[in-house]
Amino acid sequence: MESVVFIFSLIDCCALIFLSVYFIITLSDLECDYINARSCCSKLNKWVIPELIGHTIVTVLMLISLHWFIFLLNLPVATWNIYRYIMVPSGNMGVFDPTEIHNRGQLKSHMEGAMIKLGFHLLCFFMYLYSMILALIND
Repeated sequence: MESVVFIFSLIDCCALIFLSVYFIITLSDLECDYINARSCCSKLNKWVIPELIGHTIVTVLMLISLHWFIFLLNLPVATWNIYRYIMVPSGNMGVFDPTEIHNRGQLKSHMEGAMIKLGFHLLCFFMYLYSMILALIND
């Protein structure tokens, strides 16, 4: 059972890594003016909820399977994603809003957040991979 948990977590983590890379590429395209703010934000907002669900599922799965260290490692990032989604001001298009993305350095902070999440997911990928191999050997 433990190996199934880590196999699912590894697959989910791969999807989150690809999503983080997509966010970085799309924000980079906006920064270089290859796409306009509206199309960039609509592309990114489409993937905010799947990212939120994917990360929350892994966090809850680690809680249920009693992997406390991994749960506590994932909890702040999952909480931050939920907080970011809940605190979207009314009238905004979503987490990424085209009218505000160029104001007050939001583009830079979104890019930094995507880079931090990419690093976090890469760390989790290798941690899940190690745990999966360990669980398969022990079974």
